[in-house]
Amino acid sequence: MITAHSDVVGSLLRPRELLEARQALRKGSLSYAELKRVEDRAVDAAVALQEAAGLEVVTDGEMRRLSFQSQLPDAVEGFGEWELDAFLWGDWHGDEAVGDVSRARPARLGVTNQLKRVRSLSAEEFTYLRARTSRTPKITLPSPSLWANFWSPEVSSSAYPTLEAFLADVAQILRDEVAELVGLGATYIQLDAPHYPLLLDPKTRAFYESRGWTLQHWLSQGIALDNTVMDGFPDVTFGLHLCRGNQGSRWLVEGDYEPIAEPIFRQTHAQRLLLEYDDARSGSFEPLRRVPEDKFVVLGLVSTKSSRQESLEQLTERIELASHFIPLPRLAVSPQCGFASSVVGNTISPAAQAEKLRIVGEVARRMWPA
Repeated sequence: MITAHSDVVGSLLRPRELLEARQALRKGSLSYAELKRVEDRAVDAAVALQEAAGLEVVTDGEMRRLSFQSQLPDAVEGFGEWELDAFLWGDWHGDEAVGDVSRARPARLGVTNQLKRVRSLSAEEFTYLRARTSRTPKITLPSPSLWANFWSPEVSSSAYPTLEAFLADVAQILRDEVAELVGLGATYIQLDAPHYPLLLDPKTRAFYESRGWTLQHWLSQGIALDNTVMDGFPDVTFGLHLCRGNQGSRWLVEGDYEPIAEPIFRQTHAQRLLLEYDDARSGSFEPLRRVPEDKFVVLGLVSTKSSRQESLEQLTERIELASHFIPLPRLAVSPQCGFASSVVGNTISPAAQAEKLRIVGEVARRMWPA
């Protein structure tokens, strides 16, 4: 198992050059080959940034993705027509600077045909990243049941009469992806699962229950699907990342982990739990008492939503509080989520992002000296 004490969730802010290149591609004034060169430069910069911060784990910043989860419909036929809004709908809450935003779920969103994987989701990401760092390279994949958003009885029933049948195919495609990544040398793969904390909120839980599953069924079936993706790869450390929404410095829900801690922490086969803990919305550390002894907990203490800089003293104190529930050797520290869960990005400057990554590395070296 990977026991790194500094980690990073996934995405980093996209540089302006990359955002402009994506727009030029859509307009037809830039070729795919030219876009790839821009992406490569963005990944190189992301790796250099994380290494300079002293992080033990690095990602490619998800520079090649529209959203943290978009590589699945990019590589798999059958999802129907979709745009970025497919991942951004909901009632988003923000501070005074960004305000609240509500986006309706696209009316015709839904899988329309049997899924067919036409290429790898993340092989390019991993092989490029692996060749450019001596640190542990991490690839992120979406949790299967997150894709319930793409099934509806009105749009999808001809392709998949039941939600269960659809999610079973999603899980198999993701398992095939894991097998390919393992063959390429991947040793650390993370499943992103923001939909579990969304169940804490009555309004968002109502959407999931409208698909026919109770809260308990969502948790048990979702975890079982996650384990289907992860099981049988003994040389890989799997992470499970939980957050409460992260887009444009906004969030979707709040609430303590306690109502979902027992089933998720105990039943998931992931060895590293990456948990959002950057402010009061996440509740106390007390639910960590439910984490089994064979798991690491990565405390997401550094906010990616705000340029507010955390101090070493604040972070040290928070880690010591968490160690009342999890022994210090089984703890690690990271940002609370990605800095840009989609190309939209959070309202934070590149300089503030760099400083936040630096302090993650510094507090890890202080708390867990070599």
